[in-house]
Amino acid sequence: MATTLHNQLVVAISSRALFDFEEENQLFEAGDPAAYMRLQFDRIDVPAKPGVAFSLVKKFLAFNSQSQRSVEVVILSRNDPASGLRVLRSAKSHGLHQIERGVFTQGRDPFHYLRPLGAHLFLSANGDDVARALELGYPAAQVATQAVRASDAHPHEVRIAFDGDAVLFSDEAERIYQADGLSAFESHEIAKAEQPLAPGPFHPFLTALHRLQQAGGDAMRIRTALVTARGAATADRPIQTLRHWGVSVDEAMFLGGLPKGEFLREFEPDFFFDDQTGHIEHAARHVPAGHVAAGVTNLTVRTETPKRSPDSNPA
Repeated sequence: MATTLHNQLVVAISSRALFDFEEENQLFEAGDPAAYMRLQFDRIDVPAKPGVAFSLVKKFLAFNSQSQRSVEVVILSRNDPASGLRVLRSAKSHGLHQIERGVFTQGRDPFHYLRPLGAHLFLSANGDDVARALELGYPAAQVATQAVRASDAHPHEVRIAFDGDAVLFSDEAERIYQADGLSAFESHEIAKAEQPLAPGPFHPFLTALHRLQQAGGDAMRIRTALVTARGAATADRPIQTLRHWGVSVDEAMFLGGLPKGEFLREFEPDFFFDDQTGHIEHAARHVPAGHVAAGVTNLTVRTETPKRSPDSNPA
């Protein structure tokens, strides 16, 4: 019987999201990819330090048992194959023996491989790859490589926090807010409180998490949180939407515009997803975080971002 990833939660992750390769990446950013490759190969037996998404990956893999494999993690990287060897050896050195697959494209676009993988999540340090993955319909986020590492206070619980509008949900309401302000946004959402919002880019990932949670397991649990700038006046519609989808979150924070970082610090997620760079920059001081370049707030960013060369950023 052919090997398949069917019925598994599939996470595709770049080398810089999983490990701290920022020192090595400085050579790449300086325009010397050959020196970058030499340095990586010279350090092939030196395990890289854990990166921003390391805790998330390690905990996801803990859902697997000898009798059942529920989660698959695949390295999907712009690294060259020789540099990729250091990534794979680093994974083994850190006990991530269940990472059995890697795709290394030597600077070429890697996001095309999300389709044959059937990925439920793509994490990368390369913003262009994330944007293209989102355009293709895959939940994806650009890892804030400067973010603090996850707390080790919850070793048996995967904790994930999501923004609402333009992440879990469509940007319908956010468009009203951006165009007409807070008062129009509140009136719109109160009037449509019983009408479910359309799914956002991370709806497939939330659904996959729900399936994993429902499957149960003694080793690991999942705890999720909705962390939104919405206030109490507009809380009905997102909660009703989740009920309509048949999924739930464990915690919901309607912060009415308060900064999210301190609340996330108390929740202690392994990862936080938001569509606004300002929220990510603040959150990254406290928790691992990633930017979801989707929705109306990112239209200008995507339009003005110059296209990089095929060899840019090993991600």
